[in-house]
Amino acid sequence: MLKSEKLNDEPGAWIFRDVPRELMRRAKAGAALQGKSVRVLAIELMEAHLQELERKGILPKGK
Repeated sequence: MLKSEKLNDEPGAWIFRDVPRELMRRAKAGAALQGKSVRVLAIELMEAHLQELERKGILPKGK
């Protein structure tokens, strides 16, 4: 495996600042209602949004 392939397979870390408290509260509640973590909810929402952009041709299709 190439080093670049290995880096693409490893998860990364993001830190978000200045997230409105109300949004944080709603995200936590929404995730809990679905039995998910906020991390899983955020990943699912980002994935769905990016797929929609790809479907519309706004964003090139990813792997």
